[in-house]
Amino acid sequence: MTTTATSLTPLKAMDRIHSLDVIRGIVLFGILLMNINGMGLAHAYGDPTVSGGSTGWDLYTWIATNMFFEGTMRALFSLLFGVGMFILLDRLENKGAGLKAADIYFRRLLWLLFFGLVHGYLLLWTGEILYQYALMGFLVYSFRYLSPKKLILIALFLFSVGALWSYFDYTKDVKFMEDVALVKTNKSEGKTLTKELKETEFKWENKQWERSPEGVKDYNNNMRKSYLNVVAFLGPTNQHYDENWPYRYDLWDVLSMMLLGIALFKLNILSAEKSYKFYFIMATLGYLVGLTTNYFEINYIMNQKFSLLSFSKTNITYDLGRVGVAMGHVGLIMLFCKSSILKWLKNALSAVGKMALTNYVMHSVFAMFIFTGAGFALFGTFKRHELLYIVFSIWLFQLIASPLWLKYFQFGPLEWLWRNLSYKKRHALKK
Repeated sequence: MTTTATSLTPLKAMDRIHSLDVIRGIVLFGILLMNINGMGLAHAYGDPTVSGGSTGWDLYTWIATNMFFEGTMRALFSLLFGVGMFILLDRLENKGAGLKAADIYFRRLLWLLFFGLVHGYLLLWTGEILYQYALMGFLVYSFRYLSPKKLILIALFLFSVGALWSYFDYTKDVKFMEDVALVKTNKSEGKTLTKELKETEFKWENKQWERSPEGVKDYNNNMRKSYLNVVAFLGPTNQHYDENWPYRYDLWDVLSMMLLGIALFKLNILSAEKSYKFYFIMATLGYLVGLTTNYFEINYIMNQKFSLLSFSKTNITYDLGRVGVAMGHVGLIMLFCKSSILKWLKNALSAVGKMALTNYVMHSVFAMFIFTGAGFALFGTFKRHELLYIVFSIWLFQLIASPLWLKYFQFGPLEWLWRNLSYKKRHALKK
């Protein structure tokens, strides 16, 4: 069987798996719910006491989002990305593409890596994940033929390594806080600090500066400057994340979920083919494990007054909570997909999911013009719960705009560009 370049085309609308698009749309909205805190507030993504408010509705918002969405949306986004890349390869190889399949696959990832760099450095979102997905996608290729059982075991191993690393980080943080206390004691007694304690003092003062009202004000002012100034200001942060995250977090956080996603897809769990009973049990067990873990983590952090060590210690059980809730979400969303209720909402969410790349980047474009000096320069002016109004507005816009766009066009704008670059062929945009 011979395969020509013209026969290798992107997935047609009729061949798409509806449940995957629905869950992708829901997850995309959930990601914005979390990302908005980093987009509009200084150093407040995880710790509400730094900026954005930590009492009343602001505290309730932090509790609710950390219970149900923190880590789980990224987990599901990673899961879906792994599934998407597996489907791409599987479909091409079934067409007899041979080495052309790998050619398209890796070219697709190279362009995604480029999009990620543009997204982070030029669209001013330091929390962007496309760059990380591209790097982990290169590794996914080697796992595509493994059985679901082996994929799950490898994912569990990666989760375990990540938890172990977090444990060692926690022990380092305990030692660091002990040294901070020793610095204070020695200074009060007039003793000379050793070189190690001077370094500890410097690091601690930097951490305290970031969390202080003066540090937050300085960060806010930098984010409200002109576009090029903000690019320069965020550049070092983007560079640090791109250099540090792949080996410290992405292998254990992202690759693990990609492999788990492929396993669940091979088991026909993500295509809504299992029974209502199966998904009900999946949702129940997932939420039981995940929400229980998250509850105790949040309660511990609050009892410890949002201390550095409280966040560091709960990182050890972080994956247990986020993956548990993520599986609960999968079960619940599959029940929603199998049901006959709210078909209009499912169709709208499916359209959002089909344009996931466009809509994801659109979040950053909106944030850039709302919060930074490239637009209205409103960074740091909203309370945490007030940011939800912006989130809901963007949700509503994309729920309306995505179906309208796909009524006349085959792909989202960035999806179309990505496909053209991946296949080295211009595809028709209009229907």
